[in-house]
Amino acid sequence: MGAAVALLVGVLVASGVYLLLGRSLMRQIIGLSLLSHAANVFILLSAGLRGNVPVLGEAPAPYTDPLPQALILTAIVISFGVTAFLLALGYRMHLFEGGADDDDR
Repeated sequence: MGAAVALLVGVLVASGVYLLLGRSLMRQIIGLSLLSHAANVFILLSAGLRGNVPVLGEAPAPYTDPLPQALILTAIVISFGVTAFLLALGYRMHLFEGGADDDDR
């Protein structure tokens, strides 16, 4: 299971870097979003993939640490805000300059 998740992180990073190297602003925004998702999955992978999370009552011996999950939740909220800001910036660029690419000027 850990190897599959590590492969997923690698694919997300490779896709994000590929999209960031493009000239289109929309592709760059999507690439940055993919990189942030890869970082979140990497944090989850480094925390350990154990089961038996205690909900009520006593915790069984192996349980997952909730701190990385809280960090990931915070990172998701921050990346959502950054993505919304970049989309608004791209929209304004499209309105005022007629396009978001450098080739359009």
